[in-house]
Amino acid sequence: MDDLTGFQRDLLYVIAGFERPSGQDIKEEVEEYYSSEINHGRLYPNLDTLVNKGLVEKGQLDRRTNYYAITADGEQAIVDRQEWKSQYIG
Repeated sequence: MDDLTGFQRDLLYVIAGFERPSGQDIKEEVEEYYSSEINHGRLYPNLDTLVNKGLVEKGQLDRRTNYYAITADGEQAIVDRQEWKSQYIG
């Protein structure tokens, strides 16, 4: 996870917190956290990066809607990150 941007890490955490969220679901959660609008040109390329790195899988709910799901590698990346952070933050 050390090669991810902070935004990509946030996306990964959001995806891990839901069962197969759509891109729109992820967008709404991140916008709430950031208190600003996230445009599609920022969201979807970053989601694709997570897919390409094998941390997230992308599937199709219907013709227009994709879902995203965390992979075992994505879950392990979160665990590893949490363990690393716990060395510095009690």
